[in-house]
Amino acid sequence: MNPQTAVPVLIVGAGPVGVSIANLLGSYGVETLLVDRSPAILNYPRAVGLDDEALRTFQAFGMAEPMLRNMIQNVPMRMYTARKKCFAEILPSTREFGWFRRNLFSQPLGEGTLREGLARYPNVTMALGMELKSLQQDADGVEAVLQDEAGQTRSVRARYVVGSDGARSTVRELLKVPYEGQTHAHKWAVIECDGDPLDAPYTALHCEPQRPYVCLRLPYGLRRWEFMMFAGEDEEQILKPEKVLDLLRNHVANPETLNVIRARVYTHNSRVAKSFVVGRVCLAGDTAHITPPWIGQGLNAGLRDAFNLAWKLAWIIQGRLKPELLQSYHDERHAHAKAMIDLADLFGSALSVRNRFVAWLRDRFFLSIRNLPGIRDYILQMRFKPMPRFSTGVVLNSGKRAQDDSVGRMFIQPNVEAAPGHSQRLDDVIGGRFALIGWRCDPLAHAPAGLLDALERLGCDRYVGVRACSGNHEIPSRTGAGEGAKVINDVENTLHFWFHSRSVDWVLIRPDRFVAAVGSADDAIGQLTRFCAQTLPEGGAATQARGNPHAEEAAA
Repeated sequence: MNPQTAVPVLIVGAGPVGVSIANLLGSYGVETLLVDRSPAILNYPRAVGLDDEALRTFQAFGMAEPMLRNMIQNVPMRMYTARKKCFAEILPSTREFGWFRRNLFSQPLGEGTLREGLARYPNVTMALGMELKSLQQDADGVEAVLQDEAGQTRSVRARYVVGSDGARSTVRELLKVPYEGQTHAHKWAVIECDGDPLDAPYTALHCEPQRPYVCLRLPYGLRRWEFMMFAGEDEEQILKPEKVLDLLRNHVANPETLNVIRARVYTHNSRVAKSFVVGRVCLAGDTAHITPPWIGQGLNAGLRDAFNLAWKLAWIIQGRLKPELLQSYHDERHAHAKAMIDLADLFGSALSVRNRFVAWLRDRFFLSIRNLPGIRDYILQMRFKPMPRFSTGVVLNSGKRAQDDSVGRMFIQPNVEAAPGHSQRLDDVIGGRFALIGWRCDPLAHAPAGLLDALERLGCDRYVGVRACSGNHEIPSRTGAGEGAKVINDVENTLHFWFHSRSVDWVLIRPDRFVAAVGSADDAIGQLTRFCAQTLPEGGAATQARGNPHAEEAAA
């Protein structure tokens, strides 16, 4: 870094959310500077759960498989009564987005893997040991002053800044954005050991009034316990070796033989920043919202931020999206982040009951309903998890209720065949930009040149026609459709059911895999013209940045 640096995007905070945004921006070809005040990855016991949406985000920049190498997939979660009887098990079988819904990892190890991914992008620079000291915005950009470990300051001029520097965010404090919510009264002692002493390949929430706790297996033989602390218990005292052994004594034989590698006290918070977008500065991850860990959605919520925000910043910088649509990041993410926090609070309340009579009532209720088929499926398949869905933002509503219900939802990701006998996940076929998928038709067969040009400016250079699994239906081809046109086979019959259940012929997919618009073949030209008018900047051609030349290879 020079004493004065200019860059399109400055990211403050190199945790998993900030690094994921940097990877995405790297794949989109946007020059990015990523800084963090810590010179190394924090070796604390932190997030452990990654869901299918998170893995789909990693897939978008070619890091899903490297992350999976250090992960345990498809892990159940169980909840136990005060008398150690399992009253609920969560193990979703769905893979509608291409991946398992519950997976466990070790955050320090995962962060290292994500940072290794940055080496693929010459347009991304990471500078560690750099602390943000000030921010000043004007109409054209943001001036940031950074200070290194030697006390030297550097000025960075960025078009946009992302604050992903954690719950105690300097960016959020400098912006004076309220962090609304609550800090929970009870702290929790988190202990990790290696050489897992238990044969319990699941996450267990033990709702025991005498001391509620969580116990889970992590990769490479790690085992974690999280114990609720009571009023009057001292943080320093509870982490002393003899007290740690006392906490473990009732849960494992011979705790003296365990090799405790990490022990730390955490305070649980439920907070949301009032705004995720302030001028040219955006907040993401724990900087924008923080949730208790009970449903494993803290980091996953931050990774939803990353995918939603990164493509919008890239498209705005490259002249493909109206700058004012940056506000859609807040509009699309704020309410869902709050819904996840509310659900985590509900789980935490059920787990941490200390009144024995109330705990008995809770246990009787859950034991009485656990075998009802509808409720069992609701819990087992994790259908209680609020799914992101937005009706405003970078989406087009047609006014047709049946169609619009699909708009603003994440699109499915089945396996398809782009070549006979070669099965691939859908995202790897359609690429990382906008994609238009037609069901047994070409919705652009009669499109005027102006619309085709507008779609190109939008970054929709991939048209995918879908054949039914039988392969008996030909798709009309379009003269000059270009290399971006593909025909795929619906080998799992999944796309067939998706299109037929909604009575639509085409779908426009955003780079973050959400449905931007849907419709029938006869209204495709009108709807797509409206969407381009709603999103594209006035006049001027988009820059032709296609991202790192190896990005598509890496993502495949």
